[in-house]
Amino acid sequence: MNYKILIVDDHPLFRAALRGAVAAGCTDCEFFEADSVARLFDALEQHPHIDLLLLDLKLPGAYGFCALAHLRGSHPQLPVVVVSATDDVGTVRQALALGAQGFISKSADADTIGRNVESVLRGDYMSPAGFGTTTESQTDVATLDLAQRMAQLTTQQFRVFGMLCLGRLNKHIAYELQITEATVKAHMTAILRKLGAANRTQAALLAGRLLLNPHEIKPPPEEIE
Repeated sequence: MNYKILIVDDHPLFRAALRGAVAAGCTDCEFFEADSVARLFDALEQHPHIDLLLLDLKLPGAYGFCALAHLRGSHPQLPVVVVSATDDVGTVRQALALGAQGFISKSADADTIGRNVESVLRGDYMSPAGFGTTTESQTDVATLDLAQRMAQLTTQQFRVFGMLCLGRLNKHIAYELQITEATVKAHMTAILRKLGAANRTQAALLAGRLLLNPHEIKPPPEEIE
């Protein structure tokens, strides 16, 4: 069987290393790569039959676990393995609780990475040695509820949400996404409703629950939606 694997990481050397580690044990794999959240979405549109996504947790624009939560809603059948240098117990367990099928530490050797990917392709759940394979939630109810709400965003709404977290004004979002301000306002209204937020600032602060570093969020200016 020819597996299609999408590697998403902003560091080209690590993408190459990860590709080599997986290819050593999976000779019938076809690889695709993306270096940003935007290109991740583009790749999934161009290659809808991806069998496995290897996702860097600290990918710019991913906002910690926000991208993972969104992917669980937009592509529920796609197995996602989080790949991260941040591999403490809390991070690993939260990744699994929020829907990742596996977690690979960037400190793992090539043989271990290859075996772990093969395990996930067989349908198993996988986590670093010593963590077991439990998906029992170690995440509070409010965070799980937020992740479920994040999963309801469309791909374009997630793009707008990401720019909201960067503190962008509607006119800047419209310019960067090449859409009208009216469309941005419509997306913003839907985002606030789906996240259960009263305003832009509250939406950004809610996202902090899914970040490794809440200071990554820039409070957005309020605008009339």
